[in-house]
Amino acid sequence: MSHALVMPAVVSRIEAETPADAEGVEALVMAAFGPGRFAKTAERLREGSKPTAGFVARLNGRVIGAVRLWPVVVGRTPALFLGPIAVDAGRRSDGLGAELVQACLDHARGRGGIGGVLLVGDRAYFERFGFVPAPQVVLPGPVDRGRVLWLATGVTVASGGAAIAR
Repeated sequence: MSHALVMPAVVSRIEAETPADAEGVEALVMAAFGPGRFAKTAERLREGSKPTAGFVARLNGRVIGAVRLWPVVVGRTPALFLGPIAVDAGRRSDGLGAELVQACLDHARGRGGIGGVLLVGDRAYFERFGFVPAPQVVLPGPVDRGRVLWLATGVTVASGGAAIAR
């Protein structure tokens, strides 16, 4: 009878993204969304900008979950745009997506002068974090208005206004 020692896979929980993670993050996002992601309106908010923060989850050193926050302005209110969020297909039931979102919200709340977090996503999923529809926010391109969501984290948002990259 063999008594081989089986080592469990090691999943680090959420950590700040490092420059060494960039290739793994890009591969994960490409696997999750494909090249069609570049045609989406959300990508217009990220173009020419650098993320304010990024968070990853790793399994044995490999990136299996990632999300980034991007600086934007909604009306005259400084904000952060969340996305894309991607989790390896084999790990989507592990709760990593929710942990990645929470890391972003904790980061946003810890920054001074940020009015909130904006995203384009599934309302049913993001409502548990406190996101609400933001019909007054105008994005730079076509978007399903029901998927534009906002979570206030600080200063009050001026009514209406376009979201633009900073």
